Amino acid sequence: MENHTARLSIPAFTFATKNYCLLTKPGIIVGNAITTAGGFALASKGGFNVLLFLVTLLGICLVIASGCVFNNYIDRFADQKMHRTRHRALAAGTISTQRALMFAIGLGLVGTLVLITYANLLTVSIALFGFLVYVILYSLSKYHSIHGTLVGSVAGAVPPVAGYCAMSNRLDMGAWILFFIIVMWQMPHFYAIAMYRIEEYKKAGIPVLPLIKGIRATKIQMVFYIVGFIAIALALVVCNYVGLIYLITVSLLGLTWLALGLKGFYCAHDKVWARQMFVVSLVVVMGLCAAIPFSMA
Repeated sequence: MENHTARLSIPAFTFATKNYCLLTKPGIIVGNAITTAGGFALASKGGFNVLLFLVTLLGICLVIASGCVFNNYIDRFADQKMHRTRHRALAAGTISTQRALMFAIGLGLVGTLVLITYANLLTVSIALFGFLVYVILYSLSKYHSIHGTLVGSVAGAVPPVAGYCAMSNRLDMGAWILFFIIVMWQMPHFYAIAMYRIEEYKKAGIPVLPLIKGIRATKIQMVFYIVGFIAIALALVVCNYVGLIYLITVSLLGLTWLALGLKGFYCAHDKVWARQMFVVSLVVVMGLCAAIPFSMA
């Protein structure tokens, strides 16, 4: 009888674990882990400290996970209105708000403790700055202004800077270039999402650019941001942080992304094009980060 009860409890435990895991938005964590690794590699300059990297990555990912759970808490009512998000644990009520908040606090405290213990205070400060921007400024501003996307891009640009500073313990030109690279990258990335999910944002009452200014205006801004991304990404070469492999990789990826962006003015299906832009944006940022350790100047 006891064994039968134990067997019955396994699916319930698995379901609960999955829901808590999904509250942390694993996709966002993975994306930020990649850019954190890129920032850490850039600051390493060939002297990669594996242990410091792993604990830094752990600490930053836990802080990001905490921010995502808090964001889920804030978004729970809007999530109920969107087909894509209505089954999230807080929107569906499968996890109580009290337990979610305790989970978020626990993740944040452990992540901060890891960074304090193994990294440096500069990294801790930067990580907490990104956390506050995401949880407070972004989570609230996105319901009132199209500029919430820009606020979100600032928060998303913090992890690579934190990774950089964990290794270098300084906020120098390389860190700032990284910051603006990711800001520029995230804007067309976010706009692509907003375009192919425009009906869902409309239902949730979130004023994204395609809804307020229109599709064409959004495409124009996307092209300008991609041009800015290419220029700032290549600044790492000009400032002698990286070399030929990075130059070739980022140039090819950036120009491919730009060409697809320009194609958007003549495409027949905006949502299909927007999804393509989203996928290519992921390839671009992964390629950029992957090229850094193989191209140290």
